[in-house]
Amino acid sequence: MALALYIALYFNLDKPYWAVVSAVFLQIRPEGGMVVEKTVSQISGTLIGGLYGIFVLNYLHTVPVPAMVALAAWLGINSGLSAMVRRVNFIYFFAMACVTPCIIVLLTMVTPESVSSQTVFGIAQARVTEIIVGSLCAMAVSMLVWPRRIHTALKSQARTAINQTMDYLVLELDPKGSHEARHQRIDTILESLAELNDDASAVTYEGPFGPGRSRAATVIGNKILSLVAVIQIFGRLQRNHTSVVTPKLSKLLDSLRSDLQHIALSHSSERCYELAQKQRRSLLKNARQTDTLTPLEARLIQTAQHMVAELVLVLRAYNALTNNKHSLLKAPQHRPYRDPLIGLATGFRTFLVFSIGAFLWLHTGSPAAVMLMILPVIYSIMFARLSAAAVKSALKKMLVGVVISIPLAIFYALNLLAQSSGDFAVLVLVLAGPYFLGLMAIADKATLAYGMGLCIPFTILVQPSNDMRLPFSIDYTLSSAMAILLGVTMLYWIFRIITGPGIALMQTRLLAATRRDLKRLVGKKSPEHWFNARMGDRLLRLANLDKEAINNARVITDFGLTGLNLGHTSIRFRPYVQSLTSIDMSAELKEWQYALADAFIDAAKGRDTRRFETACDKVIFTLKQNQLSANNLKMIEGVFERLTLTFQRTAQMMRDKKLTSK
Repeated sequence: MALALYIALYFNLDKPYWAVVSAVFLQIRPEGGMVVEKTVSQISGTLIGGLYGIFVLNYLHTVPVPAMVALAAWLGINSGLSAMVRRVNFIYFFAMACVTPCIIVLLTMVTPESVSSQTVFGIAQARVTEIIVGSLCAMAVSMLVWPRRIHTALKSQARTAINQTMDYLVLELDPKGSHEARHQRIDTILESLAELNDDASAVTYEGPFGPGRSRAATVIGNKILSLVAVIQIFGRLQRNHTSVVTPKLSKLLDSLRSDLQHIALSHSSERCYELAQKQRRSLLKNARQTDTLTPLEARLIQTAQHMVAELVLVLRAYNALTNNKHSLLKAPQHRPYRDPLIGLATGFRTFLVFSIGAFLWLHTGSPAAVMLMILPVIYSIMFARLSAAAVKSALKKMLVGVVISIPLAIFYALNLLAQSSGDFAVLVLVLAGPYFLGLMAIADKATLAYGMGLCIPFTILVQPSNDMRLPFSIDYTLSSAMAILLGVTMLYWIFRIITGPGIALMQTRLLAATRRDLKRLVGKKSPEHWFNARMGDRLLRLANLDKEAINNARVITDFGLTGLNLGHTSIRFRPYVQSLTSIDMSAELKEWQYALADAFIDAAKGRDTRRFETACDKVIFTLKQNQLSANNLKMIEGVFERLTLTFQRTAQMMRDKKLTSK
């Protein structure tokens, strides 16, 4: 921040404090890869926002109302798009694309008499340069001075996510495990996977091993969701269908739980790998005893084999992540779930925040009112991805930081600087104390909002420049302080009023999107990764919505996990069936897949699933006509039996939920 300020002052940039503000944003997660990715996002967003600012100034600088409309529309569109990305660093692109034209247009139109077609480009260039200087200085210092690397945090996150997953797998296989404990585990796993996916893209920028580590982290997140999907089968079967759990199945589940417990307790990745391979060989031996197995037993042993194979891949990926080797693991591009309705709500919220500020500025003409249209816009975009409870808490903390920054700026910084010699060294010494406190708060996630509320308003109120010895305008500073305080307060209440789509509506949309994805699995090249990427985001949303619901029975989260399991079952089942016969069964299997997706929603509404049972009978009939072996037919019947039990249980659970709510 000091380096950015020095360069901005050295080149006599018009408003050097924006370089400091730009550098402040990059102090959130200052690890090397994170800073590089944020810098790229921030600079590219600044350039695009700068071009739009030039366009608005060039054509609309003489007509404030159309200019404000053009800015409000731009902000609404970009804010809505920011809600459609899941990588947190990419949100900086949209935030800077929004705030840059605001800075360029608003700070220029405060003095419209100085604006001409010749000065528009120079004004925009100065604003863009200030922001880019701050970004580049923050990146350079983070990379060169006591550098921290994101891959260190990524290793810790991966280890935590794997440990949480192993605990969850053991808990699912424990007949005495509680419903609340299982949901606590799944909540922490989903949150850990979200952090892992965020950091996986940033590690790409850290040296030659970065891309390999990114792929390894992506594989870990993908396969953990696969493990969560498969374990549902065993856990729910022994909890809800004890009559079909034969002694052989019971012995299998006990052996599986024992090995998973040993893996969870082991601190050696090599030992974990050995235990997983041992369990894999044991399952393979059991699978060969086809004559003594029931259809359900045969299918569940094969399912356990798949689960252990996924566990082996998780351990291999973790080994690739922790060792400095070029990883050969393949990880398709991450394509998360996006909901346009959430984007629309986010865009409208930012549009409204800016419009209120623009209305007050147009009717008061106060230069301080400009702050109502800049800082709240940034915070509106940056907080949009948080849950309602998290936004409420963050904005309260930010308000505390703003309240602290006002007396620090007026009675401490500006008062001392007005009496100083004007040297840069004195300027830095005076600013160092408040910035140190703010940056210490930013360094911790729990206090980050306090730090942001202190550092950015403090910078804007002090406005460090080349000559700080002149007496400052107390009325203008107080007006700006009140505008910032009012803006953040206004944003808090807008978030409280416009909370986005309701819980019931969002749950319905998320479940409907799951059905669509179950149908779209047909023909996908990498169906498992594609489905996991979208379901991981959906499950996190469903879990957060379920926790906010009045009837917090977590039924919808359970149903989302059922959707995850159905997707994985169908991904493996269709190729398996096709491999057993020489005839083309693509039409029958597509019809079966569509019936499976519709049965998912029918069960959610408490209806029967006869269409799915009919599709299963059609597949069995076609295979029998082609003289399929008894063992293979037994395996397929086991799949259908297990899925039928799942739908019957789910439909009954949803009917019970409706009766309870009445």
